[in-house]
Amino acid sequence: MPRAYNFSAGPAALPETVLRQAAEEMLDWHGSGMSVMEMSHRGKEFISIHAEAESLLRELLAVPANYKVLFMQGGAIGENAIVPMNMLRGKASADYIDTGEWSKKSIKEAGKYCKVNVAASAKDAGYSCVPPRDSWKLDPDAAYVHICSNETIGGVEYHFTPDVGNVPLVADMSSNILSRPVDVAKYGLIYGGAQKNIGPAGLTIVIVRDDLIGQALPITPSAFDYKQQADNDSMLNTPPTYAIYIAGLVFNWIKAQGGLKAMEAHNRAKAALLYDYLDSTAFYSSPVAKADRSLMNVPFKLKDESLDAAFLKGAEERHMLQLKGHRSVGGMRASIYNAMPIEGVKALVAYMKEFEAKHG
Repeated sequence: MPRAYNFSAGPAALPETVLRQAAEEMLDWHGSGMSVMEMSHRGKEFISIHAEAESLLRELLAVPANYKVLFMQGGAIGENAIVPMNMLRGKASADYIDTGEWSKKSIKEAGKYCKVNVAASAKDAGYSCVPPRDSWKLDPDAAYVHICSNETIGGVEYHFTPDVGNVPLVADMSSNILSRPVDVAKYGLIYGGAQKNIGPAGLTIVIVRDDLIGQALPITPSAFDYKQQADNDSMLNTPPTYAIYIAGLVFNWIKAQGGLKAMEAHNRAKAALLYDYLDSTAFYSSPVAKADRSLMNVPFKLKDESLDAAFLKGAEERHMLQLKGHRSVGGMRASIYNAMPIEGVKALVAYMKEFEAKHG
């Protein structure tokens, strides 16, 4: 059977060339006689894999020298607790911007460790947009300002980097990291689970400015203390070795495509195909404000929701998978991360037109 077009929100599709290389190297990595899965994280073979992955990530994102790159575990859900544990630095509160389901999870978790000020919320707008920056009620004494740069469920994305003054900006970039260039220097901390644009689930990327680490809460477990992990090259405990290896292959693949500027052009072209069609018909609808539509996750609804099951069945028959929307919002969702080829989006749009012609 040919490979399907996998529109899953995560774990998501990986580049086919990466999967083939990993398959070829499964039993013997570069003449070592071992699979990467079997290597000691202290051995010279894995240390070289780890170092290359970090170097490539720094190159792709142009990470400044005064930032640490950490390979951690626990996903973004884990970071919802790990961030305040490390970033409060003696302060009592933090500002959060509420743009959807993942922001709400971050807010709830942070509330266990500090006072949370919801400085702006898109709740009254049905989480269909990013609250205008001039509406944010920020606290200049907050430890940090937290945003979710792309809401995977709601399909809302920041297309700007908010200016929050001297307070460190923290961003959960799980679902749009490496989809376009980012000015890392404008952030105090960036984190994200790997399972969208980077690799398999199990790896979490953290990029944090040097001066913001070293003051973790006393209750912080050693494995979650950014300073301890930085001092130990992310190997205080056994890291997710195979996930780091795959991430390195993906970083190499992105570099070979032309880097993040090329990725952005690729992703904008895919998103335009889908949004242009959604805007041309009343049979389907997009719930997100045009200015804030995600390039990664495109939720849409059929005018007649009773046709949802038939739509999904027809898509699966055409080898287009995982198009069902999140249970909290219903409808459909096409996740079109870096690894989704433009042919996949063309096939989806063609099917949507065919389905509309039959049922419209």
